[in-house]
Formats: sequence, C-alpha cells, structure tokens
Amino acid sequence: PAAEEAGVMLALENHWGLTTRPEAVLRIVRAVNSPWLGVNLDTGNWAGDPYPQIEMLAPYATIVQAKTYFGGGEWYTLELDYRRIAAILRAAGFRGWVSLEMEGKEDPATAVPKSLELLRQAFS
Repeated sequence: PAAEEAGVMLALENHWGLTTRPEAVLRIVRAVNSPWLGVNLDTGNWAGDPYPQIEMLAPYATIVQAKTYFGGGEWYTLELDYRRIAAILRAAGFRGWVSLEMEGKEDPATAVPKSLELLRQAFS
C-alpha cells in the first residue's frame, strides 16, 4: 500500500484493451481490494450502450472524465445524455470530481465553454 502511505488515491480508467468492458475493470478493482483503488470513469470509452456500463462502475468511481464531441469526434462520436449520467452517479453516491475531456473537432475556444455549460447544467 504505497498509495495509502502517500495518501494518494489511484483510479483505473475504463479504456480500450484490457479495460474495455466494465466487468474487466471490476475484476481488477475487486482483486486489488483496496480502498485506495477506485475507477476513473470515462463516459466515452464504451462499446455499446454506455448507460448500463456506467451504472456498473458508478459505485466505484472516484473521478469522472466527461467526454464531449462538439464538431464531431476524432475517432468516433457519442451523443451522451449528461443529465442521465449525473442521475446515475448521484444514485451511486458519487461525490468526486467531474473533469472535461473535449475530443471534438470544433475549435476549443468555443467547444470548451459549451462543454462546461453542458456539464454544469447536467450536474447542478
């Protein structure tokens, strides 16, 4: 428990490859079985319907990466319902940070403020 000794919370991100499926993320988190390891829940890294997968990981989330795709995505685009995601997180008792991960092709000077407003409305 070096993380515990340092007072650092670690978070495993759902991402492509080993952690594409929420079951795989949970398998790792449960195997480590430490209060110092949670989930970095990335709202955009899903194969298929994101909402049931977000529900599976929400109780373990310590931080959320909220993806937006204004101007279309570089690799793919998801239309994410952030009000629904916020409700899922609230129901799971999430009290961590929500960070913006803007992956759209739109100029960040306009896309970032739009993304922040979208998230503020959904999570307020």
